Amino acid sequence: MGQIWGTVVDRTSLFRSQLENRRLNEGTLQIMESVLISKDVKSLLEIRSCLSEFLRSELVSILQEVEEKTVEQKLSVLEFFVRAFFLAGDVESCLMLRYEALILRERYSATHHWLHVSYEEWLAFIEHSLDNGFYSVAVKACEHASLCLQPEDIVDPKSHIFFADLQAINQLKKLKDVALALVPSNSNSSVQAQTSEYLKKKRFQKSKKQRGSCATDTLCIASSMFRNGVRKRNMWKLHEHQSMPQVRLNHSKDHSRS
Repeated sequence: MGQIWGTVVDRTSLFRSQLENRRLNEGTLQIMESVLISKDVKSLLEIRSCLSEFLRSELVSILQEVEEKTVEQKLSVLEFFVRAFFLAGDVESCLMLRYEALILRERYSATHHWLHVSYEEWLAFIEHSLDNGFYSVAVKACEHASLCLQPEDIVDPKSHIFFADLQAINQLKKLKDVALALVPSNSNSSVQAQTSEYLKKKRFQKSKKQRGSCATDTLCIASSMFRNGVRKRNMWKLHEHQSMPQVRLNHSKDHSRS
C-alpha cells in the first residue's frame, strides 16, 4: 500500500511540475488521469479535491498570462482546464469555463468563421447546466442559442427547414421556462457577473494559501464533503423540477423530433 501511495505522490508531483511549467497538453492530462486510478473511494475523493484546488490556484494566473495571446491560444488553455476539472470532478469550474469558451468563440466568430457556435453545442451545454443545477447559466445560454435560430433569409413556411426551426424554438422555450422556474427568486445577477465573481473568489483563495497541495488531509476531506454536499443539493433540485407537471419535458423526445 505504501509503495502504491508513493507512486501516486510521485505522479502528483509530476503533474504539478507540468502545470507550473505551463505544459498544458494531452500528456499532462494523461498524467493527471493516472493519478486518479484508485480502488479506494475515500482516497480518490481526497486526491480529486487536492488536484481541483491546485488547478484553481493556477487558473487565474494562467488566464492572465494568455490575456494578450491569440484566440486560438486562449481556447486551448480553456479546453485544457475544462478537461482537467472534468477529471477532478469539479462540475462548477468545468461548466463555467465551458461557458467562457463558448462566449469567446462567439465573440471572434465574425472574423473567424470556424469558431461559430452551433445551436446543438448550446443545447448540449444548456442540458448539462440544468442537470447540474446551474439554472442561471442555462437561462443565459438559452438566449445565446436562440440567436442561432434567427433566419437570415425568409424561409418558406412549408419547407422542412421552417418546421425544424419552429420545433427547435419550441424546445428551447421549454428549456428556458424550466430554467427560469428554478432560478432562485433573489438571483438577479448576470452570468458574466457570476463568472467574474467566481474568478475573483479563486484569486482570493489563492492569496490565502501557498501554491501547492492541500495543507492537511482534513482540508482535503472537508473540500470533498463540501463538493458532495453541493452535488446532492443539485440532484435534489433536479428531481424537484422533473416532478413539476407544468414544466416537465422529455429532452430525448424533443431532440429526436428536431
